[in-house]
Amino acid sequence: MAKFTVKPNELSKINLIPPKKEWMDTPVEIKEHMYCHPAKIKELNVVGFPNAREWRPADEDWKLPAGWEQTILEGMQSLLKKYRSFSLFMDICVRCGACADKCHFYIGSGDPKNMPVLRAELMRSVYRGNFTLAGKILKKIAGARDLTVNVLKEWWYYFYQCTECRRCSVFCPYGIDQAEITMMGRELLNLLGLNIGWIAGPVAACYMKGNHLGLEPHTIKSTIELFVEDIETLTGIKIEPSFNRKGAEILFVTPSGDLFANPGTYTAMGYMMLFQELGLDYTWSTYASEGGNFGFFTTNEMAKRLNSKIYAEAKRLGVKWILGGECGHMWRVLHQYMDTWNGPADFLEEPVSPLTGTKFDNAKTTKMVHIVEFTADLIKNGKLKLDKSRNDHLKVTFHDSCNTSRGMGILEEPRYVINNVCNHFYEMPENTIREKTFCCGSGTGLNASENMELRMRGGFPRANAVKHVHDKYGVNMLANICAIDRATLSAAMDYWVPGVGVAGTHELVANALVMKGEKERTLDIRLEPLPGKEGNEEVSENV
Repeated sequence: MAKFTVKPNELSKINLIPPKKEWMDTPVEIKEHMYCHPAKIKELNVVGFPNAREWRPADEDWKLPAGWEQTILEGMQSLLKKYRSFSLFMDICVRCGACADKCHFYIGSGDPKNMPVLRAELMRSVYRGNFTLAGKILKKIAGARDLTVNVLKEWWYYFYQCTECRRCSVFCPYGIDQAEITMMGRELLNLLGLNIGWIAGPVAACYMKGNHLGLEPHTIKSTIELFVEDIETLTGIKIEPSFNRKGAEILFVTPSGDLFANPGTYTAMGYMMLFQELGLDYTWSTYASEGGNFGFFTTNEMAKRLNSKIYAEAKRLGVKWILGGECGHMWRVLHQYMDTWNGPADFLEEPVSPLTGTKFDNAKTTKMVHIVEFTADLIKNGKLKLDKSRNDHLKVTFHDSCNTSRGMGILEEPRYVINNVCNHFYEMPENTIREKTFCCGSGTGLNASENMELRMRGGFPRANAVKHVHDKYGVNMLANICAIDRATLSAAMDYWVPGVGVAGTHELVANALVMKGEKERTLDIRLEPLPGKEGNEEVSENV
């Protein structure tokens, strides 16, 4: 596949004129830079996924297993019986079009099959043709069609052009959740081995090693120890993290991306500085070392298996409750699915902040608290000394991560934290934030390199909102509370809004945090000069 070289001014020319033919008569065109590579055989075999084989999306022959049509239809029948929501969503859509222009992929591509209503029709038409009397008799008149190879390819192409962000569901008068339909579509495709490498690889790694990146325990430990050295350079304070310590009060779990690459690493350092300042009795686990859950993008059963490791480790270590880092789908899984799959976690205690005495009632059954809730509570109760001027070189806006906003309702806490650690905060337009937030455009396993056109098209609506505040207020930093966002939005900003960086909220907390016994701070957590400290020769010698 050739390198993606289209310039922003060309990609932003979006053709919204629909095709001349009806959608059923418009065959799928699998375009370069708009899809991810297939999963590798070894990755599928590790977790026992069926029909692993070598195949290429651009090939005519996908080497489908014998009887694949029956496999899909039997799988659909099973899912319809198992999930009432799926059955309901197949029947109740009136095709009003309220969702049509709400999807970031449709806005960025102009492809009608990326309208949520039409993407759902790709599957709903097969449902009608095989599971409804009207569809069996009236066929196309009733919106029904047969399951063919071309239909299957269409499913694969477009269900992997949905990030399950659920923005469309906010506007649907019937509350149809397109994310649930995409999840069912991917689960059915998985029966035929039609998964993608950027999902299956992390799932296999997490299943075997405890995290998506396949980091070994000694690698995790040495990485965090490198953070310790950087923090000591900044503050003069040496942090002593603990690993796999039995009897700690709190198990801390964060996405492995926070340990691997910038800007996530700065967020991880922020956690560590905060915990050190609080004297928090916590431990890392080098075994349950992943808060995220890419299993959620394959099958519900795999998501359940990967989620269980966190609670198994909490039980093994004998902690009281769990504190989680800045992640997106980690929290949707915990907030909406965990109790059904693996809960309630009655062997843990209902989380209570050891610093403020606040009881986190929303975590009564999951026993897990989001770090931004925890920090907001600390600030509200005056437990942190903060110097907002240390972030005066930043003009910040906030991206509401889809899963924590629409899936969990965390809307005010991150804004409260940011406003207490920054002097310059600006909101993007109202119809692009909070429950109506635009997606990063690369979630649910689409954060690959070979599908860069898809990613940039999907990230266009969010980038456009950032450009608005960049041009109007000079915003130069996009904060968020999601590891996927920190990875994907960095590329989107570089492409669409050069000059705007991306940061986790706790990176900003780390900059502002005045720690007991710290030396004079002249650098921020990225080792760049703090406002008013530029050109400090003593610091440059120390560093």
